[in-house]
Amino acid sequence: MDDRVIRDGIEDKSVTIDGLKIRYLEAGSGHPVLMLHGASLGSSADVFLRNMPALAGAGFRAIAFDQPGFGLSDVPDDHSPGLRNRMIGKVADTLGLQRPALFAHSQSGSTAWQLCLDNPECYSHLIVLGTGSLLPPLEQSKEGMDAAAQQRLERRMVHKEPGVEDTRKLLEATLFHHQLITEEELALRHSRSIGTNFKAFVARADYAANAPRKEKAGPPAWQRVLDQKVPTLLIYGREDRANAFERANLWKERHPSLNLHIVDGCKHLVPWDAADEIIRLAVPFMKT
Repeated sequence: MDDRVIRDGIEDKSVTIDGLKIRYLEAGSGHPVLMLHGASLGSSADVFLRNMPALAGAGFRAIAFDQPGFGLSDVPDDHSPGLRNRMIGKVADTLGLQRPALFAHSQSGSTAWQLCLDNPECYSHLIVLGTGSLLPPLEQSKEGMDAAAQQRLERRMVHKEPGVEDTRKLLEATLFHHQLITEEELALRHSRSIGTNFKAFVARADYAANAPRKEKAGPPAWQRVLDQKVPTLLIYGREDRANAFERANLWKERHPSLNLHIVDGCKHLVPWDAADEIIRLAVPFMKT
């Protein structure tokens, strides 16, 4: 891939790591911010296109990469979360990022949290956007219904490659401000949801369904919040799924010192719905 500017000073690049071509976007210069997308169908570095120019303008080097099996990066033979998690450090090392801030959306937030917990000397700041797995649970019955509904949705999705209208519905389910779904944005998201991306999505689902169950080591993250040494900013949408608003409030009540913010008019696609609020909160946070 030839390097090219795709919008607002964002460069589209690629690098080869462990035999896999990894595509990444880069904008600006200064302290590095490594941006990690989630794991839903259609996720890619492009989810941060709204955020990168503002970070670059504030004096940061913003880098977002397509994880293996997502976007325009190569599809690996190994579809385990472990490979994607290890790639974070390898991308940082390959691009020469010294103590980057991690900027993580959705599922990647729990990975970034653990990386910072295990190696606090390697990261300057942690920004988590809409990661429900970090939140404490509500009563078991309510949480169980949410989990069952999500599992049914995922089982339906792996059986048939989505059409354009399917992609639109999936975006609408995660986005409060539907006017952001322009034809250009829809076409981009759809292109990241079909072909090899869909096959990789199915392969990840198969891996998850067949992988041996492992007992989680130690208490969950929400019980270890005071163990986190890397300065952390948490941002959730008030209208996000799985009772995220109530659970985030519960976490804040238990730990008032948490740097946790809830954004009105925001569902799960926090980088889109809360683009301006993210910059308002993240820039001064990372400059301290």
